[in-house]
Amino acid sequence: MNRKLFGFSLVALAVAGCSNVSKKQASGDFEYAEIKEAKTLSIPKDLSAPKKKPDFEVPDNINHQGSIGREVDVRAPSLVLPVATSSRVESNTHNAKIWFDQVLEERDLLDFIYQALKTQLEDDGVGLDVIDAENLIYESQWYNREKESGVWLFEEVELTESFRFRYQFETKPHGRSVALSVELVDYMRTDQSGTSKKMALLDQERAEMAMLNEIVAQVDFQYRKQQRENRLMRANQKLVSMAENAQGQPAYTVEMPLDSLWPNMPIFFEDYGFTVTDLNESKKIYYVDFVKPDIGLWDKLWGDDIPVLELSDQQYQFVLESIEDDSKTTVTIIDEQGNALDQETLTRIFPVMEAALSFRDTY
Repeated sequence: MNRKLFGFSLVALAVAGCSNVSKKQASGDFEYAEIKEAKTLSIPKDLSAPKKKPDFEVPDNINHQGSIGREVDVRAPSLVLPVATSSRVESNTHNAKIWFDQVLEERDLLDFIYQALKTQLEDDGVGLDVIDAENLIYESQWYNREKESGVWLFEEVELTESFRFRYQFETKPHGRSVALSVELVDYMRTDQSGTSKKMALLDQERAEMAMLNEIVAQVDFQYRKQQRENRLMRANQKLVSMAENAQGQPAYTVEMPLDSLWPNMPIFFEDYGFTVTDLNESKKIYYVDFVKPDIGLWDKLWGDDIPVLELSDQQYQFVLESIEDDSKTTVTIIDEQGNALDQETLTRIFPVMEAALSFRDTY
């Protein structure tokens, strides 16, 4: 289904009950609405009044102007669906409002949600107007829906409905939380009986909720799209490169903070034939034994074989040092004679080490 048609169909469903009375009314008769309240029992002055139990008394401070009988709308209220990552609703409000918390550190949250709103309206073929830029208030242009009757060449428009929505953003001072509220500000319905600008309160709430849920779904889609782009970027990014450590020895540079790389090194050791025998956490040194793994026939057949490092079976030290404002880490490999592996050796095993220290196949 076309995304535009699907998007607006949810809003249309919110108000479709206007033309289908059976979905709005309770089943059965409504004789109870005609019953008059019984008069209070009159007790003679010389007799004691019976004891009254207030358990089932209906208080008088109720809406006496509310709907009764056939006019009561029995449909369940619509709800805001917080399907987007880190979205939430306030439990003490029935308004069409939702909060988003920061997910993508590289994107401004307010701008991200605003762009998702614009994208949704563009998909629906509806324009977005700026009402108050300082207070972050915007309004949509008209959404239009038509209901036709008849068959093929003899079809005619039976019902036309139009909606305009207001969108207001609210931000926390720290900028990591943004709220979006949706309000129906204009409505017009034209059918065989004429034109009306009135809409039942429940229908209005359902239309607002449906509109907001469409935007939340768009935000969720944009999150997934951005995360996919980030994963592809990381997959193609060279996170490991040849370099030198602070002492001028050949080493690898990993574009990962030391505090992140250090706890992940045991995963690398386990997968590539190293056994950790000791470590010095204060100096960030791992002491390991290396035995070249044997790749069996079944591993090759099932595709479970891991690229093998062309190193001698001996003891090694992996020395990690933080560089460049703690955003990168150098990894120096020391053999059992206490010498750093030379440039030629590091270059030879680089294709395997680059993928391994990027943890590309792990996460």
